[in-house]
Amino acid sequence: MPLRDDRRLRALVVGAGVVRPRTARTDGEAALLAELARGRRRVVEIGVDEGAAAIVLCDVLDPGAELHLIDAFARQPGARRQGAAATEWATRRVVDRAAQRANGPRVQWHVDFSANVAAAWTLPVDLVSLDGDHSEIGVTKDWELWHPFVVEGGAVLFHGARDGLPGPTAVVDRLFRGPRSLPDWEIADEVDGAVAVRYAPRAA
Repeated sequence: MPLRDDRRLRALVVGAGVVRPRTARTDGEAALLAELARGRRRVVEIGVDEGAAAIVLCDVLDPGAELHLIDAFARQPGARRQGAAATEWATRRVVDRAAQRANGPRVQWHVDFSANVAAAWTLPVDLVSLDGDHSEIGVTKDWELWHPFVVEGGAVLFHGARDGLPGPTAVVDRLFRGPRSLPDWEIADEVDGAVAVRYAPRAA
C-alpha cells in the first residue's frame, strides 16, 4: 500500500518530521497567502489538513498575532478520500514545530466544523483562508458565516477558485465578478488557483 494511502503510517512520518506535509498550493499561492497574512493580528484558517499552509502563516505572523486553525479532522462533503485524511496528532506536531521555530503566533486550535466555531465567534478577523469543504454549498456557507467578522481592509482567500475546483470557482464568480458582484468587496489578487478578496466598504 502506498504511503499516501496508509493513514496511520503517514501520520507517524509526517508528525515526526520525516516527510513534509502535503500541499495543494503552488509556490505562487503560498506567496500570496504569506503576503496577505504579513502584519495581520488575527488570522483564521478553515481546513488545515497536514499543516502546510499553517507553516506559511507561522513563518510570517508576529509573535503577538493569533492564528486560529479550524479542522474537524473527519470525513465530510468535499474532504479528501478517507485514506488520505489528515490526523490531528500529526498536524498539531507539524504546526507546533513551525510556530516554535519561527517564534511565531499564538496558535489556537478548533477541532470542529467551521459552522460550530462560527456560531460562538465574536472577534474581528484580519484574514480568513477558506480551504475546507470545497463544494459550492460548503464554500458558500463558510463565506456567509465568516465574512461578517472581517475588518475593513481585511481579506478572504479562496483556494481553488480560479478555473480550479467547481465549488470555489462558482462562488467567487457569483459574488465578485460581473454586474451583480458585492458592492463592498473587491478582488485584490489572483494567483494560479487562489483568489483573494478585500473588504473595502464604499463611503456612504
